[in-house]
Amino acid sequence: EICRDPRLFVDGISTRDLHQGSLGNCWMVAAISCLASEPSLWKKVIPDHMDQEWNPKRPDLYAGIFHFRFWRFGHWVDVVVDDRLPVSQDGVLLFCRSATPREFWSALLEKAYAKLNGCYEALEGGNTAEALIDFTGGVSEPLSLDCEALRLHSERRKSLFQTLAKVHEHKSLITCSIRPAEGEMVESVLDCGLIRGHAYGITAVRKVRLRENLLRTGGTSRLFMVRMRNPWGTTDWKGAWSQGSEQWQQLSRAEREKMGIVVRDVGEFWMDFQDFCCYFTDVVVCRLVQRTLLWLNSHWRETQSFGEWTPAPTSTAPTIAPLSTGEYSSSALTLSNSNIGPEGAKPRRNKVRESNQEGKKGGEVVEEMDRRSRCGGCINHRDTFLYNPQFMFEVQSKEEEVLICLQQEDRRILKRNGGGENLPIGFEVLKVEVNRCSRVQCVVEQAASSIYMNSRSVTLRGTLAQGRYVVLPTTFLPGDTGRFLLRLFSHSHVHLRELKNDLPSPSLFHCFLPQPAVVTTVHLCRASGLRAPKQT
Repeated sequence: EICRDPRLFVDGISTRDLHQGSLGNCWMVAAISCLASEPSLWKKVIPDHMDQEWNPKRPDLYAGIFHFRFWRFGHWVDVVVDDRLPVSQDGVLLFCRSATPREFWSALLEKAYAKLNGCYEALEGGNTAEALIDFTGGVSEPLSLDCEALRLHSERRKSLFQTLAKVHEHKSLITCSIRPAEGEMVESVLDCGLIRGHAYGITAVRKVRLRENLLRTGGTSRLFMVRMRNPWGTTDWKGAWSQGSEQWQQLSRAEREKMGIVVRDVGEFWMDFQDFCCYFTDVVVCRLVQRTLLWLNSHWRETQSFGEWTPAPTSTAPTIAPLSTGEYSSSALTLSNSNIGPEGAKPRRNKVRESNQEGKKGGEVVEEMDRRSRCGGCINHRDTFLYNPQFMFEVQSKEEEVLICLQQEDRRILKRNGGGENLPIGFEVLKVEVNRCSRVQCVVEQAASSIYMNSRSVTLRGTLAQGRYVVLPTTFLPGDTGRFLLRLFSHSHVHLRELKNDLPSPSLFHCFLPQPAVVTTVHLCRASGLRAPKQT
């Protein structure tokens, strides 16, 4: 009904097939544009794509149904949709569409994603990091850029550029945006043409050598550059290296191709990385998890555990305890050295959900939480923090880079009923005794701490020394309930398991003795005169 000769694909898939319509879902379209540039990724999302194509010679094979797959909460979920699409009175697609009028893969993929989330309206406003996870099953790591420090210090710019070049080389997906300041409108246009609060995709990261006549005053012959793409299909940038700028006019097409700075699709444009650092405030890197038999050092191994923040199994009469002043202070929510970004930027301010419980003064009363509950809130709540689920892992090498991701169950589908708000979540990593096999009863040493955000996922990357560690995934406030997925990535074999027992399992010998009343921790400082054992 929309066109005479419809196709799922016309000349394959590319970023030019994506133009955002009247729906405010640039976050999703930017993620799909990253997906479109990597065949191994989009073939997971659009399985059996050749079998789903319209065949004009065999119209009897067409059933008006399309099949897509998305990664949700640890599993790939199958979604099927029919071929009816929202159009205007003129018969033009209202939402996502291709530059080629008879190509429909992007519109149908958007419809399947809307179905997964409840409706089209649920896609209005969102987080690119969430969409990248849904399309790849990877881990999204947000990087907050300190524009002032990057503008003043060339070494920081170089370090950030090298980080982005490395992750792009490893096929990671990268998006970026300009965070509106207080009082600024989302999607308002800057003088340079860029748009606040709008998601752009980074499609190339290049270091190029320029001729002398193209150098800035005091510049170097090597120039760091990034290629961007606007999901709207328009080239906004008006500065250096923008479309039609003097820099482009002084380069022949052959020179551009030799330098590798070519524009492939509509909506793409190049920027000097120094200009990029002056304007963009947020970058999201989606690291892909490759499951192969031959693991290289550049690959991540994944281990994961599902869990749940739950109240105590049986309800009993609550006891009353005074709430100490400052119990809800956010001063404890700080980042350890393990969570500083690659360019050494200051940690982001912690985002927490407002609550009518905040700011209560001493003398007010709250219900004392049952020790069997598993929803104790963040480390601010010292009395209940250790009631949260606990997961243990061990670093056996001298040191290990780990990536920890906490993901809560998606709530976007509840938007159509007036809900859909994420819980503010985060986690703490504690270093514990090397022989610990039961739940932690007191906080001794904090090894790392994530930020707390009302985001679907929170990620922390850092390097840990040899030893045993316990991760406590938490909500910010005690009593909040929900399901979560804890994912841990490392370059070696690291196993994650939940600690469920408050005390170690008793041996047969302990059956004849009373329950332990005291726990002694021994710290081994030095040992000398030891010989290697003949057997383990």
